[in-house]
Amino acid sequence: MSLLETAAILLAGVAAGSINAVVGSGTLITFPTLLAFGVPPVTANVSNNVGLFPGSLSAAWGYRRELAGQRRRVLRLGVASLLGGTVGAVLLLVLPEDAFATIVPVLVLLGVVLVVVQPAVSRRVAARRASRGPGAAARDGAAWVWPAVLATGVYGGYFGAAQGVLLMGVLGIGVEEGLQRLNAVKNVLAGTVNGVAAVVFVAVADVDWRIVAVIAVGAVVGGQLGAHLGRRLPPLLLRAVIVAVGTTAFVVLVLG
Repeated sequence: MSLLETAAILLAGVAAGSINAVVGSGTLITFPTLLAFGVPPVTANVSNNVGLFPGSLSAAWGYRRELAGQRRRVLRLGVASLLGGTVGAVLLLVLPEDAFATIVPVLVLLGVVLVVVQPAVSRRVAARRASRGPGAAARDGAAWVWPAVLATGVYGGYFGAAQGVLLMGVLGIGVEEGLQRLNAVKNVLAGTVNGVAAVVFVAVADVDWRIVAVIAVGAVVGGQLGAHLGRRLPPLLLRAVIVAVGTTAFVVLVLG
């Protein structure tokens, strides 16, 4: 990699780590960046996943105060994320590369749509919770939350863009808890998916370790920035950047 490529990927890693800690969808920053520098789609996805994993740990550590008292919930839902992430990673490796090239533009577009509609979804979740009053959802989650987290894990292990948004939608509707504390759980669950997928990819896939190292450094820094400063950043600006990059990636993937 040239110095320019290294710098661009490092900055993308910082942005992705920050966005993943606060919103999710950091893959919509790093994945298109790798594609822009000519990295093959599957290699880009695999290397990106492995590189972002340390950033997930960084974000989870940054939200450790919000995790207090949630050990049972994290362990229970973590099993679903572990199983789902494993299935998703295996699917990525088993399905033909042509299938990935066909599916990824759809997933990118889905991620963009999820980022766009997330504020409206969050408002509806808050209003619905307020109208139902305390006790409307089980403290450990409604019955459908576990399989929904499992399905989100499959998606995250396969690609992962907007995995955090999906998780927040599931947790926000199905678990009676403050959104900031749920965001802390989201970081752990997303990190679990990224971690198990990373183990699978390292064992059997074509990982570009130079890319991994650069993204990992950026994502760790970004995870801390997102955890400490993300709540003060204008959400509209973050969302606009994600949508712009994601839309560009969709166009490039479809036309390329």
